[in-house]
Amino acid sequence: MSRSKHRADSDLHLRMRNLRVWSDSQIATLYPGCFALVMATGIISNALFFEGQREWSAALFAVNLIAYPWLVLITILRLFRFRQAIRSDLFNPRLVFSFFTIVAGSDVFGVGLHLRGFTTAALSLWLFALLVWFILIYFSFAVLTFLNTAHQANVVHGGWLIAIVGTESLVILGTLIAPEVGDLGRTVFVLIHMLWGVGLGLYGIFIVLFAHRIFFFDVGPDDVTPLLWVVMGAAAITTNAGSTLILTESGLPFLNSMRPFIDGVTLIMWAWATWWIPLLLLFGIWKHGICRVSLTYTPMFWSLVFPLGMYALASLRFSLAADFPPLRAISYSMVWVALAAWVATSAGLVTASWRSFREFERSGSR
Repeated sequence: MSRSKHRADSDLHLRMRNLRVWSDSQIATLYPGCFALVMATGIISNALFFEGQREWSAALFAVNLIAYPWLVLITILRLFRFRQAIRSDLFNPRLVFSFFTIVAGSDVFGVGLHLRGFTTAALSLWLFALLVWFILIYFSFAVLTFLNTAHQANVVHGGWLIAIVGTESLVILGTLIAPEVGDLGRTVFVLIHMLWGVGLGLYGIFIVLFAHRIFFFDVGPDDVTPLLWVVMGAAAITTNAGSTLILTESGLPFLNSMRPFIDGVTLIMWAWATWWIPLLLLFGIWKHGICRVSLTYTPMFWSLVFPLGMYALASLRFSLAADFPPLRAISYSMVWVALAAWVATSAGLVTASWRSFREFERSGSR
């Protein structure tokens, strides 16, 4: 009996050691766009909240209550324990824009907190996201300018547009916290109108580069990644931000004079987001149906789920801003599509993590 217990304790100790070593390896190789999980979960939760599906919304919000601090913790651990790995990602033109998921994830989670009455926490997250955005926006363009050599020129992909998503997310949460900051509220309203314009400018830059890459160069199956959906998601969040500005009273006459411009651009961005959906589906059919590339989990799939949820919420907010109720049906249908995609991607995450750990155990026992 004692020998059996000793063996069981030894196996448990070995299993815990393997888990610790495996966890370290996962943190070291953490995908810099990991906060897309928070973005996807939060935006679907927020969309369900506005659709009146409070139980589903609360369940997803609870997931984010765990996911957000956990990702913050392991990102900090990676910063201190695997500094070279995170430095490599930051100076990589292919990956640096993925860090904007920290900005967007914080803002989306902040909206969820604000909807539930946690205004101080929402304000803190907005200030944190604004600080990170300010650092990243200039750092990422410096990397793109000085480290993107001719050999690396072919790095244009949808993930770069996460910079726009982060920018516009500041607008959406900013409209909620502006009334909470007293006399500074007018300054916040001016700032978020500026950020909305900056997001439009960035979209104009990146979409031209993206379209040039897709339509005028050879495209292989490896080029068609879930990050392509950020092209649609960036347009959708710009629609959502514009609708939010229309629906929120700033109290400043010169901002109110911008309403006709915001109205028109918001409609165009919603139409543009809608136009991309069938084309992105065709890309997926070509890759997995014609080229026979197997469908396997990757963290980039969260960057596909988020645009679906954002399109649902953007359609809802735009229907209110434009006073055009038929869009509500599109919003209601799309939010369930987004939820189904979230469930499938979550299952893929759990399965991939378990398989990774089991393979690590088997390789360690050889």
